[in-house]
Amino acid sequence: MWLDRFGAPPPGATPPLSNSTSQSRTQSPLPRRTSSVRGPYLTSQRPGLVKRASSLSLVSNDSSSSSSLLGMSKRANGSGLKQSTTAAGDAPDPEAVLARILGTLADGQPPAPSTPGDGGQARRITADDLEAEFDFGGLSLRELASEEEAAPADTHRPQTVEDYERDKAKYEELHRSIRACDDILSSVESNLTSFRDDLAAVSADIETLQARSTALNVRLENRKAVERALAPVVEELSVSPMVVSKISDGHIDEAWAKILAEVDRRATAHKKNAQQTETKALADVGPLLEKLVLKAVERIRDFLVAQIKALRSPNINAQIIQQQNFLKFKDLYAFLHRHQPVLAGEICQAYLNTMRWYYLNQFTRYQKALEKLRLHILDKNDVLGHEDTSRRATVLSGSSRAGGAPHDAFNLGRRVDVLRAAHQPAISSYLAEEDTSTHYLEVPFRNFNIALIDNATAEYSFLAAFFTPSLSFATIARHFNYIFDPTFALGHALTKQLVADTYDSLGVLLCVRLNQRLAFELQRRRVPAADGYINGTAMALWPRLQSIMDAHTESVKALAAALPTKAPSAATARAASAAPHVVTQRFGQLLHGVLVLSADAGGDDEPVAASLRRLRNEVEGFLAKAAQASFGPDKRKRDRFLYNNYSLILTIISDAMGKLAEDEQAHFEELKASYQEVV
Repeated sequence: MWLDRFGAPPPGATPPLSNSTSQSRTQSPLPRRTSSVRGPYLTSQRPGLVKRASSLSLVSNDSSSSSSLLGMSKRANGSGLKQSTTAAGDAPDPEAVLARILGTLADGQPPAPSTPGDGGQARRITADDLEAEFDFGGLSLRELASEEEAAPADTHRPQTVEDYERDKAKYEELHRSIRACDDILSSVESNLTSFRDDLAAVSADIETLQARSTALNVRLENRKAVERALAPVVEELSVSPMVVSKISDGHIDEAWAKILAEVDRRATAHKKNAQQTETKALADVGPLLEKLVLKAVERIRDFLVAQIKALRSPNINAQIIQQQNFLKFKDLYAFLHRHQPVLAGEICQAYLNTMRWYYLNQFTRYQKALEKLRLHILDKNDVLGHEDTSRRATVLSGSSRAGGAPHDAFNLGRRVDVLRAAHQPAISSYLAEEDTSTHYLEVPFRNFNIALIDNATAEYSFLAAFFTPSLSFATIARHFNYIFDPTFALGHALTKQLVADTYDSLGVLLCVRLNQRLAFELQRRRVPAADGYINGTAMALWPRLQSIMDAHTESVKALAAALPTKAPSAATARAASAAPHVVTQRFGQLLHGVLVLSADAGGDDEPVAASLRRLRNEVEGFLAKAAQASFGPDKRKRDRFLYNNYSLILTIISDAMGKLAEDEQAHFEELKASYQEVV
């Protein structure tokens, strides 16, 4: 069928497409020519062979997955071209056809016209066709034809019914798979479309939320600004139900005091705002605050009255109640004084009256306990110039008891320990009543005044802590004096009772030094309100000490006046002893005691210094008269007598310290030296 291309197409036949020719040519079993000239023999197909497409073309077909199964069944191996089959029995012998062609060309005759089976491709052979060169790969035409016939039969075997059925099932399965894929792709497309729509909606919602967030931020800033401006006002005007309930029915404790402070702050702010502006909120909250304040005042009054009544209970420690029930709630009285000053004054006066009675009652009992102590009584027989000094002991109150141990009116000894035991507490009433030992007058004086000053300090500190800032310090001092006036009077009476009839100069001087120590302690504790009591005690002690020193001086003067004035006989002078006189021993001990107790004194600025000098002058005069009366004209024995007396005095006072002691030591050192040269 190589020459079918050259025949004219039959009438009504459609010329074949050029690409079909090219596709048929690519399937030719002959090798391609290397020449650029393309002859008709290279594009023809042998008769009896199946025309096959070189490739599948799906471009011209419908790309939709819904194409009919019939259209897909017509494709072979994915091709959309029709498959041409020619029965092998109907095809002409190729050798005969070739011989005819070659014979015709040799005779110069035109080829026979093509038949319709030639495919409608017929034309005349020209001289150019005869000059074409063919490449058969080194094979002759017979060998080429034989090789074509020797091709496997199944390569170009016609499709049978069984093959069709088998391929049909396969293609149907392929069609179903394609349909399933198409459905899945449609579902994916639908999901993607829905996702795109959802994404667009989410984007729109995000934009809306951003706009709302911006608006909310603006509103929040505005509210914060308004809150900063209005919060203090709202806080001042609002009262929570919890506050009302706690003030009305809650137990009075630290939490109640804190809520009371909050109510006080709101009430003060309401009063201040009500004076400046008139608003409905202030008018609404005003009555509530007023009732709440009155309720708080009522509860504070009941609480303080109950505590004041507790102070009147027997055997109660007032300082415990003050610390635990008064000072812990001192803000309650401040609140009461701000809102009800008259009632606060009445409560204050009730407390003052109670404490006035309390301290007077307690210290009266304590004084009676101290009066039971056994004391050494030093009367006028214990003066320096008395010849027969008695050693007696009795009870301060005058009641008879067994006599005490003998005492030395001029020896200080361990009595100075009363000053050195500054931090030792006062003796209790029970111990004072049970004590059977004998003491000097400074012991009850110290115990009573130590206890009094300690209680006065505690009370003044309480008054200053509890009533400030409601009351001024001047008012607090007046309240303190009102409480302690009877007790201070009791202390002054005890002091006068102790020193009124005594001639114990060292005991009185010890009381003076104790009183000065208490004054310094009050200054250290910052309790100026008790200075009046200290000054009153000093005014009772100093004159009595001066009177006792004058009594010593008068006794020495009387003793000197009693000495004989005429000169002694020679035998009497020889029998007289040059040993120190007993008055010298007493004076040295008394002088030592005064100097030891005046170690911290300023020297000449104290009344005791002047009294001591007068007494010293009288003693020196007495010793001079005694030497004259004992030794007469024997100057050597007189000087030895005086030297021994002054040497004894100097020895006794040698360990004393202080300015006054240094002056006295220097004085007697000069006297001793003056008589030592003669001796």
